[in-house]
Amino acid sequence: MQWTKVLGLGLGAAALLGLGIILGHFAIPKKANSPDLDLEILETVMGQLDAHRIRENLRELSREPHLASSPRDEDLVQLLLQRWKDPESGLDSAEAFTYEVLLSFPSQEQPNVVDIAMTLPPPPTVGPTGDIIHSCHRTEENVTGEQGGPDVIQPYAAYAPSGNPQGLLVYANHGTEDDFKELQTQGIKLEGTIALTRYGGVGRGDKAVNAAKHGVAGVLVYTDPADINDGLSSPSETFPNSWYLPPSGVERGSYYKYFGDPLTPYLPAIPSSFRLDLANVSGFPPIPTQPIVCSLGCPVNVSVYNRLELRNSSNVLGIIRGAVEPDRYVLYGNHRDSWVHGAVDPSSGTAVLLELSRVLGTLLKKGTWRPRRSIVFASWGAEEFGLIGSTEFTEEFFNKLQERTVAYINVDIAVFANATLRVQGTPPVQSVVFSATKEIRSPGPGDLSIYDNWIRYFNRSSPVYGLVPSLGSLGAGSDYAPFIHFLGISSMDIAYTYDRSKTSARIYPTYHTAFDTFDYVDKFLDPGFSSHQAVARTAGSIILRLSDSFFLPLKVSDYSETLRSFLQAAQQDLGALLEQHSISLGPLVTAVEKFEAEAAALGQRISMLQKGSPDPLQVRMLNDQLMLLERSFLNPRAFPEERYYSHVLWAARTGSVATFPGLSNACARANDTASGSEAWAEVQRQLSIVVTALEGAAATLRPVADL
Repeated sequence: MQWTKVLGLGLGAAALLGLGIILGHFAIPKKANSPDLDLEILETVMGQLDAHRIRENLRELSREPHLASSPRDEDLVQLLLQRWKDPESGLDSAEAFTYEVLLSFPSQEQPNVVDIAMTLPPPPTVGPTGDIIHSCHRTEENVTGEQGGPDVIQPYAAYAPSGNPQGLLVYANHGTEDDFKELQTQGIKLEGTIALTRYGGVGRGDKAVNAAKHGVAGVLVYTDPADINDGLSSPSETFPNSWYLPPSGVERGSYYKYFGDPLTPYLPAIPSSFRLDLANVSGFPPIPTQPIVCSLGCPVNVSVYNRLELRNSSNVLGIIRGAVEPDRYVLYGNHRDSWVHGAVDPSSGTAVLLELSRVLGTLLKKGTWRPRRSIVFASWGAEEFGLIGSTEFTEEFFNKLQERTVAYINVDIAVFANATLRVQGTPPVQSVVFSATKEIRSPGPGDLSIYDNWIRYFNRSSPVYGLVPSLGSLGAGSDYAPFIHFLGISSMDIAYTYDRSKTSARIYPTYHTAFDTFDYVDKFLDPGFSSHQAVARTAGSIILRLSDSFFLPLKVSDYSETLRSFLQAAQQDLGALLEQHSISLGPLVTAVEKFEAEAAALGQRISMLQKGSPDPLQVRMLNDQLMLLERSFLNPRAFPEERYYSHVLWAARTGSVATFPGLSNACARANDTASGSEAWAEVQRQLSIVVTALEGAAATLRPVADL
């Protein structure tokens, strides 16, 4: 049965019960169906989330490699279904949804090879030559006995094309466009070379795209110990003796530009969907690319034998039907697949997901609690290849999700390290995150709340609230991306992370390597699993507040700070330039002011209603305004060159000015363009898009009867 049909049964039941359901006259005991957030239930959930159970979940989840579509990945699908159908701690329903998607793997018969040669072979030689003096390691050293198994995938660049480029080696730093331009400025000939780049600076796939523009024949990518290991690299200084990456560690990853199945953009990868011919697929790296670890000389022979395959990959959905508003969904998701054992990425998140659903499922089965709104738990497939499972889900259920989803909560990597909470999200979720974290004790010595500990590490000065923890913005690094950028659903990503004053690592050191194992987490990242428990409590509190509160705890007026800061940046850094081209920011100023006024007015109406006994239908209308605000910032034609990016406030920003991304990007391009007129017309278009979106958002917040 489709998950939508399951929820549909709940809707049908609600309709049969009539207006009494809507008005909050409940047919089951009050404790099981409180009209507002039940603090006793909240306290019970916080107390029952067990660090030891999370630890045992992680041990099982990371016991074997579980690459997307592998037999072990399918085993974990069955594990999730079993847990969510358990008669004592399961959910109302659980089901797997399978998509046939295009994935990329290295050849088992012909492993990818990087060789150092004495000289370049004469053309048209293909493949390694006879004067090889050194070959890079094809696998990581079997340090703990877990790196040498048959299911450990060779390090590779997913979706990089096969090929055998041979050429002189050129060091290109991060492989940015500026890095290659700098090499040309120095008189270095790039045509036919092999570019050696290090991780960071730009996305993986962008390194190959930038290199190909300059005639480079192939790209090698390595992890610099200075970027991830604080400069340490000897075996005695690295795992299993510390959290740092061993010398043989190699980061795997997807080099695909977009997210979702490459063959079915904007369509779910189901049997009836149209699929592109491979020749018409865009977004793959244009030249052979391979991640490595070794000291290189010149020249270099690179042999890449990656292959594309159609594979089945499943999402698993577990549902708790809402008692009063079953047609309003609170979504909580985490991807399941990993590159190797994936104890941190993503199994730390899945371990938390399983414990949280167990605690809520137990209360559900006992009949002591049922949420006001429906809760949907999701385990996404094939995230590592480009957010495929979550994207296919949003494509298949686009309309229903846009109409009915309150918020999306993402916990991918639950614990990077054990110093502090880190949250990324859109402004309306700030309030509910703060409320939740103020009530939960922080792990470690002392009596600080998670909120008070968080503010010590990440903070900002708010003109409204003073010093508060800072929420990061959402890019496209995990499964929240299709929900915020494509559907316009208020979203957040929750994790515990490290103290940045104590390490310069850009991410936890064993990221996407065969050293991301259970023992790595157990010994170095979170001994005792108290940080995992803290993430579970934070996410659990947020889920309950969003699913059970009479008034949705989304504070839209918090968007006013973001809009005002974007406006001020545009005025200060772009105003004079725009005036030179007869482009006025006046309409933008007016639109921001309209939004601020309507957001404040809505907040006042909510405050007044909260003091009395409001009509539930009136509250429902207000809640819909809060829920739908994020959608008003979507414009599917704003960024035609960027697939799935429709949110005019959070699209990728390439311009240097921290303002509305479309405006910032267009101004940067126009300022660098000699011809000018068409480029400045695009600046005007982007300005109009933002103004229209802000005016639409203000209209969404007005009383429902008003236009």
